[in-house]
Amino acid sequence: MLGAGGSAAAARGAKPSFVSYISPEAYLSLGNWEEVKTAEEIANGKAVKEVHLKDPIEKEVKPHLLPGEVLLCEADMVLKCVQDDGSNRGAYGKLICTNFKISFLGYCALEEEPQFKNKVIGENDITLQCVDQLYGIYDDRRKPLFNQLRRYPEKIIIYCKDLRVFHFCLRYTKEEEVKRIVSGIVHQTQTPKLFKRLFLFSYVAAAPKDTELKNQTVMFDTVTDWRQELERTKGNLKFKAVSANQDYKVSKKLPPYFVVPMAVSEESLLQYQGKGVPIWCWSCHNGASLLKMSSFPKEQDDSTSQMQKIFLEGMYKTVHKPPYEAMKIDDLPSSLPSLQDIQTAYTRFKQLFLVDNSSDFWDTDVKWFSLLESTNWQEITRRYLRKAIEVIDWLEAQNTNVLLVEENTSDMCCVIASLVQIMMDPFCRTKLGFQSLVQKEWIMGGHPFLNRCNHLHQTEKEEAPVFLLFLDCVWQLVQQYPPAFEFTETYLTVLSDCLYIPIFSTFFFNCQHQQDTAATCGSCDAESGPLSFLSVWYWSVQFEPEALAFLNNPLYAEKSKSDKMQRKITKFKHQRQLSLPLTQSKPAPKRGFFKEETDQLIKNILGKRISRLITSSDELQSTSREFYDSWHYKPVDFHGILLPRLEGPAIRVWAQRYLRWIPEAQLPGGGTIATASTVLDTIQDVQSLQKKVDEKRNQVVSLEMEKSPLTRNPARLSSLFPFALLQRHSFKPVLPTSTWKDLGSEEDLASRDDDFVETNDA
Repeated sequence: MLGAGGSAAAARGAKPSFVSYISPEAYLSLGNWEEVKTAEEIANGKAVKEVHLKDPIEKEVKPHLLPGEVLLCEADMVLKCVQDDGSNRGAYGKLICTNFKISFLGYCALEEEPQFKNKVIGENDITLQCVDQLYGIYDDRRKPLFNQLRRYPEKIIIYCKDLRVFHFCLRYTKEEEVKRIVSGIVHQTQTPKLFKRLFLFSYVAAAPKDTELKNQTVMFDTVTDWRQELERTKGNLKFKAVSANQDYKVSKKLPPYFVVPMAVSEESLLQYQGKGVPIWCWSCHNGASLLKMSSFPKEQDDSTSQMQKIFLEGMYKTVHKPPYEAMKIDDLPSSLPSLQDIQTAYTRFKQLFLVDNSSDFWDTDVKWFSLLESTNWQEITRRYLRKAIEVIDWLEAQNTNVLLVEENTSDMCCVIASLVQIMMDPFCRTKLGFQSLVQKEWIMGGHPFLNRCNHLHQTEKEEAPVFLLFLDCVWQLVQQYPPAFEFTETYLTVLSDCLYIPIFSTFFFNCQHQQDTAATCGSCDAESGPLSFLSVWYWSVQFEPEALAFLNNPLYAEKSKSDKMQRKITKFKHQRQLSLPLTQSKPAPKRGFFKEETDQLIKNILGKRISRLITSSDELQSTSREFYDSWHYKPVDFHGILLPRLEGPAIRVWAQRYLRWIPEAQLPGGGTIATASTVLDTIQDVQSLQKKVDEKRNQVVSLEMEKSPLTRNPARLSSLFPFALLQRHSFKPVLPTSTWKDLGSEEDLASRDDDFVETNDA
């Protein structure tokens, strides 16, 4: 045993009293550590605490490579640092870079595998597309790393798009290996890529085809899928599925098949390459429909503009048919935050969660809510949800067709159309229904994932987290109405991570035409046919059945068969307005969406800050206030319309995604997961008693419930489960560290905005 006495506090405060001349390599050759020491202690051999040696193990570690994955460079004796309370602790291992990922392979094997394990991406794996920012440490100074390096850093920091932060110390690595690994990582993550160089193509060409994979998601890649969706929503009376774009002769941005009004001819589709043509999204139970349209360029000469105006008037007549359904045209770019606004807000927002160490976390704690508000991310989320409510008001209460207009109908239209269907159609709140919705509105709708996620690192001008904004909006609904959704927030978190896993084609193309072209041209063997890309909806590729259980909501209030039969017999109508008006409805007088006569009273009572949260929605005029209020006054029907609450703190931070890598943010045994675990325990007890009663009555009825993973180890659950089990927490100071720093300044703490000092004993 090697050691020096003294407490941890004394070790930090006093100079080392013991010097060891054994190098880190010698330590590793002896065997494995039971307790990992600080990087500085290991490097210098100073102030070494008690080191208990286990049986010697082999240092050589081999990476797990996927089909088509090639090892490009590697480096031994890399220290992966764990930032905690300002001290560097970690583990030695090998750092590798492939054409798919950056991976750290520790010399010490994990004693316990994570409960929620991904078969494709490990805990210490970073796909090349997931790398957000790359920095090097030079003499305690942090500098961004670019393609041309004059000096090589002693430490690299990788900030990931899924908000993980990795610190790798190269101080003990051979110089030649440092050059190779740093140059390889910088080249693979920071330089522009060619489209065909994506790992997606290497994987699909090398991976064996698994015929046992099953996917029940409707892909909307055939005309039959669209016709079945028309029939399901009763939209087949006024709309038709067309195949005019089967060979992409109408437009390369439109899918091969889509739905248009009955009166639209093939000549009209070809005239302006699909622009100006209303394309069907979804039909409401009362006959009103949601449509979208690509707008014409604004700058046109007079003759062209006049021709387009006449064409648009003809298209409008195919939708506007009073007295049964009128039409509301909604120009989304004029009333919603732009893509640039979304990107700017998210760039500020994510900085709150890219935390280097616990000290930095507590430094920002005192101002956290002010910083959160200044990002404007939650306000953008609120505005998109509010716009969806406005559209629902027109469809449901006003019995009016809504036509969403955007330049290419591939960004804002995707968000609003999807949210409207999730709020109005209970099928879209099931797992298969939600996946089919994403296929219809996002994949076939032509959302440019390749550009918005900047997978090729070619330009940042078109980058914007539009799909992530949509998932955040869906999460707001899930956390407000959990029993209404068949999937969990874990499902949404995993789906957001899949944006950066390039073995699935779902989120790596700009449109269906690009995918079809890549599949045809990318195949080297003409006899084997086009490439068969893998869809992200094949969840078994990533997770075992035990882990898949975390994606399904055990508290989902599924509609019973008796309830379905009763509704069919009685022709049940929703509690909101469902009757079709005989005359064209008149819009209600315009009022502010959240503006009430009591605004002044609210300002006086709650103060300026909370008042600003409530009245910030007054920028857009809406007729939806009465509809919104009347809905919330009535009992919630989990299989009817769902409208989210938007006032103030009702819009929350998606903690499981944004805070899951920060141990200090966990609530041991708390959060929504603790509630779900308690409810599941009660359900199992009730069903167990019911089973015993049925057995006594000799009824052959099996009411056994598969044990939920939430109840396996309830003592180890945390608010960020299953991504984080209970971890060691750093000590939270009674006074935040930033406050201690400011106590010596002349500024009066009482005059500072939003500074709350915690004085309770911790």
